[in-house]
This record gives sequence, C-alpha cells and structure tokens, in this order.
Amino acid sequence: MTAQLPLDANGVDELAARLRAGGIDLIALSFVDNAGIVRVKAVPSRKLAAAVRHGVGASPCFETFTCDDRPLVGKYLGGPDGDLRLIPDLNRLVPLAAQTGWALAPVTKFTQDGEVFTACQRSFAARQVAAAAALGLELRMAFETEWQVGLPDTGTEFVPAFEGPGYGLARLATVADYARDLVQVLGRQEIEVEQFHPEYALGQLELSIEPNDPVAAADDVLLVRHTIRRITAARGWRASFAPTAVAGRSGSGAHVHLSVHTKGGPAFAGGSGRHGLRPVGEAFLAGVLRELPGLIAIGAGNPASFLRLRPSFWAGAWQSWGRETREAALRFITPSAGQRPSAANAEIKCFDATANPYLVVGGIIAAGLAGVRAELTLPPEITGDPAGLTEEARAAAGVHRLPTSVLEAADALEGSEVLAEALGAPLHDAILTVRRGEAERFAEADAEEIVTRTRWLF
Repeated sequence: MTAQLPLDANGVDELAARLRAGGIDLIALSFVDNAGIVRVKAVPSRKLAAAVRHGVGASPCFETFTCDDRPLVGKYLGGPDGDLRLIPDLNRLVPLAAQTGWALAPVTKFTQDGEVFTACQRSFAARQVAAAAALGLELRMAFETEWQVGLPDTGTEFVPAFEGPGYGLARLATVADYARDLVQVLGRQEIEVEQFHPEYALGQLELSIEPNDPVAAADDVLLVRHTIRRITAARGWRASFAPTAVAGRSGSGAHVHLSVHTKGGPAFAGGSGRHGLRPVGEAFLAGVLRELPGLIAIGAGNPASFLRLRPSFWAGAWQSWGRETREAALRFITPSAGQRPSAANAEIKCFDATANPYLVVGGIIAAGLAGVRAELTLPPEITGDPAGLTEEARAAAGVHRLPTSVLEAADALEGSEVLAEALGAPLHDAILTVRRGEAERFAEADAEEIVTRTRWLF
C-alpha cells in the first residue's frame, strides 16, 4: 500500500503537523456506498500518517447496504465477514471552512493484502479515466447541485424555509446572505462557483461549479453538498438533496455536464457533424445515450428517483438527445457567441443525488468509450416535449421512456454488457443487490411514504 502514497512518510508527518498547527483536530475519511449514502470514519490529525501508511479499517458490508441501512448479501459481497483498509487521498484533503477543527479526505479502498478493492467505486472511476486516456481522450465534468431548504421539526411535512417565485429576485432576496456565505465558504475550500440562483421547486436553490477531472468532480460535489448542509444548519434550516421533497411536485436532480477533448481540440466543437460535433465526440455521446437505461440504475435508481423522473418536468425522462432540449435526457449545449469552442458540452439530466457520483462518472465514461470503439452515431435529435407525440410517432423517432421503476432500471443494468464488463462482477452484482433490495423495501409504500422516508437521507 505504501506505493500508493502521494507523499513520502516524512511528507505525511509534515502535513499532519501543519494541519494541527492550523487547528485541524480531526479528519473525516469519506466513501460512498452503492445506495448513494456517504459513509465516514474519522481519525485525529495526529493519526493521519498511520492512516496513510496502514489504512483505517471498514467493513465491506456497506457495499450492499440499502439507503435505509438494511444490510443485504449479494453473490460476492455483504455479510459480517472481512475488512477493508481506507487510504485517504492527501491530494484531495480539504480543511472544512464550515466545520471548525475538521478536514475531509476521500479514500481509496484496499484489501488487507494491499490490493485495490475490486468494488472500490472511486477506483472504478479512476480506471475509466485511464481507459479514456489510453484512447487519447481527456474528460472534464461537473455536477450541478439542486437542493430544497426546509424548516426543521415539521414531522412528515416539508415546509419550505422561504417563499417566492422560481428564479425570482424576491426569492433571492430572502436567501441573499445565506447564498453569499455559502459561496464564500466554498471559495475558501477551493471550489469555484460559476452560478447560483433560486430554482423552481418549493424552497429550491441551485449552484454550478467549475468542471474538473471526473474523479475530482465527484469529490467536489460531495464537498459541496456537505458544505451546504453545514451552512444551512447554521441558519436553523435543513437541506434536502433527495429527488423529491414533496410528492407530486418538482424535485431536485444532479445533472452532469461533460466535455471530451483530444490532442486536436474539443471533441464537441469544430467538426463537420451536427452542431459541430467531431466523429469521436458524437460516438462518445451515442454510447452514453445507448446505455442510459442501465445507467439509470446507477444514477437515479432509488425508489424516490422515479417520483421525479417524469415527462414534462424537465427531468430528462426520455432516452433521446437534442440541442438545448430540456425534456431529452441528453442535452447538447453549443457555445454562445464569443465563447471558446471548448465551452461546448453535454448535460445528462436524468440523474439525481441518490447516486454514488464515482459510479456515475465512471459509468458515463465506460458507456462513452464503448460508443467510440464501436464508432456509433447519434440518432435524429428531438425538439419540444415527446409527451405531446403519439406512441407511434415516438417509436418512429426512436424516442423511448427511460425505466419507470427500480426493477426496470435494475434489469436494464443487468442486461448491459458494457456496464457489466466495466464494473466487474462483484461491483455490478452489488449495485443490483442494493437496487432490488430497495425495491423490496419500498414495495408497499405509496409516494408520500417514499418521500417521507428518503427526504433527509441524501
């Protein structure tokens, strides 16, 4: 395991000393399970060197926990046996500006024998980044963050902490100080906010941040959400990142923006294809589009996800693509006048915060690379809302609904050879175990109960 250290032993000791001198007493070591729950173990900063050299123990049982903490057993993982070693990534260690005395570091999971754990989600994402690099492709990604702010101690009811029209200046006025504090704290943690605005749903806000390397983008969104929780709690409010905070109303997504680059420049601009797509860029997007049904089990596979993933709600419920088309799951965004060609990007709208972000970025890359290898092309793009078409017209246009239930999404993931091969059998099976277990756990629950049981989990 020492071969994986980003710093030598003396460097680790010096870093720990600097952290202690800066008032950092504890370091939270974070990992995300297959239900999308961020798990954590913490060590005092004086124990950082030992954590880096030898890891911190953690049971592999969490790989098959449901979102409500029910332990399951899959074909390969689950149960009370075994142990892992959590090794913090010191290059991503961040002192928490809104949690005095603490720092946060994502981890890589190792076995006790010093090998990378076969089902480590962060390592899966890193492998896909490496596979892209082997094909001469570099990716940049960023997650949008939507959340709903409610009052605490309101029982099963969600009571928004503020009112005002969606995107309205009146709503912004009620949260102006909160937004300023949040952006300032994120900046102190080296997270650059690009936009902030009041969103459409009850008590909903949104911010977007600068793109990053895919693994770092997943690290970033977890730090953003944790910071939002802390700043929100300091105001006496509560933040929900769940897909739906109020049954029957619009909810919150976790859209992913991505761009692909080659040595010759951006793959989404400057080409002869539709909207300037180069062949490799089109093939990448076509691969993602093809695998979206299976990716739903990864990126929006919780029972609550399907309360949000509905037509005519701009949730991306249709397996389709289009330029600036917000009902399509895959929205292509071209540069505005005066912007650089590298501003061209694609947005995947169907995902939400119930997902493990490392699985999301890794799954997207795996799907896109399969498209590149197969030299796929995109089908005709859509405009408008496919819900207004007849079933026959949608079929003729090649537009299909994405899975509408947990089990349908799990079946799609099980049937995806591309994702099964990329994930590897243990991780692939663990995700299926979790999703099908959650389907069973919520089988008798109506929409109100699903919302109530998941509102504050994410």
